[in-house]
Amino acid sequence: MIRLSIALHAVAALGVILHPSGWAWLLGAVVANHVFLGAVGMWPGSRLLGPNLIRIPASRSGGGVGVVALSFDDGPDPEVTPRIMDLLERHDATASFFCIGERAAAWPEIVRDLARRGHSVENHTERHPYLFACFGLRALRREIEAAQVTLAQLSGAAPRFFRAPAGLRSPLLDPVLARSGLLLTSWSRRGHDCVRRDPEAVLRQITSGLRDGDILLLHDGSYARTRDGTPVVLAVLPRLLDHLCARGLRAVSLPEALAAESPERPRSSCDQPSS
Repeated sequence: MIRLSIALHAVAALGVILHPSGWAWLLGAVVANHVFLGAVGMWPGSRLLGPNLIRIPASRSGGGVGVVALSFDDGPDPEVTPRIMDLLERHDATASFFCIGERAAAWPEIVRDLARRGHSVENHTERHPYLFACFGLRALRREIEAAQVTLAQLSGAAPRFFRAPAGLRSPLLDPVLARSGLLLTSWSRRGHDCVRRDPEAVLRQITSGLRDGDILLLHDGSYARTRDGTPVVLAVLPRLLDHLCARGLRAVSLPEALAAESPERPRSSCDQPSS
């Protein structure tokens, strides 16, 4: 899609030279192209601007037991992230944590603990700027590469997956991710636990139509709280994990979900009591 856009710009420039009177039509085509890329290509579920992992491929999802990839954004958080790790451990589940570089540097031991306990630490930019999708190439590189260095040093492994702030991608993002060996990753189901204060509504939205291969998005940072002050994610997660068990689905990290599965039945998180 980017190549087509570049070609359109080149044709428009040549057209202005050869047929100056048609400049208005050519300008309109270029503007329409930009509007299309902005309105459609930058959206979290779009693949128009390059690769975007939205679901786990069916051939990878389970070897007889279905899997969902569980992911958390905007951490680490000293109040919530350790409690999420404890909940996951009790359910024999793993997850991918898309960490902000500055927050990781502020709480390095939490990041090390994530890696020690079998979770994957992934890239969610250095500062989580909300205008990230509007950045130029140099600013994109600074945000992504700075976080990549920090997270690799703390976790012991370079992140393989990247999630953009708010999920909105820049048209310039793909070559920057390729340079760092990262795959853009969005989601197929979310409950908006960063803004909703009702755990019931969050759980209902994230489980409605839930199926094998889904990528789930929750937040261990920038989370909403219930009326009694409990982080919504902590009210939702135990019930979500129980729901997955009841459905015969395993909650796993992205690397585990995408790893080649053996033909034997993989161990299910339901094989252990949730306590």
